Amino acid sequence: MSDATDAPDLTIRDVTPEDEVVVRDLLKAAFPSHVEAKLVEKLRHCGALVLEQVAVDESGKVVCHVAYSRVTPAAIGPGHALQVCCLAPVSVWPEKQRTGIGSALIAASLEKLRDLGEDLVLVLGPPSYYPRFGFDPVLARKVQGPYAGDAFMALALTEAGSRDLPIEVAFATPFEEFE
Repeated sequence: MSDATDAPDLTIRDVTPEDEVVVRDLLKAAFPSHVEAKLVEKLRHCGALVLEQVAVDESGKVVCHVAYSRVTPAAIGPGHALQVCCLAPVSVWPEKQRTGIGSALIAASLEKLRDLGEDLVLVLGPPSYYPRFGFDPVLARKVQGPYAGDAFMALALTEAGSRDLPIEVAFATPFEEFE
């Protein structure tokens, strides 16, 4: 599951209020604009986050962050009761990228989402990266929303997550600036 075999020992844990500044700085370092940092802050403060985790290295430094926000299925059809969330974004300090840290955090966070009872996870990202975790653009074609194409992928965490499709979904309000 990792990009490299030399991924360091990591502690993966939920984000605490004390982490918010370093997470903001990490997001600003990992992306070319500050859009992702603003998105996470808005999602966090509007209550849309389902799960937000960090990976901490052996020295205690936060080296990776991932956030998942609620996606709401339409109130009709068999998929209306699905628990759906979106992975966005995942970030690693630039000097730590391609070491397996991001992959380790994504894999661990997906397991936690299974434990939390999430049925379906959506992601908009590189088709060369996310399939290693089971994300599939074909499954995502059964999800109608603001995104489409091979960069839009889905991962069913439960049987219902693939059985109760197709569905129409709405993303959390802060995503509207990306549409």
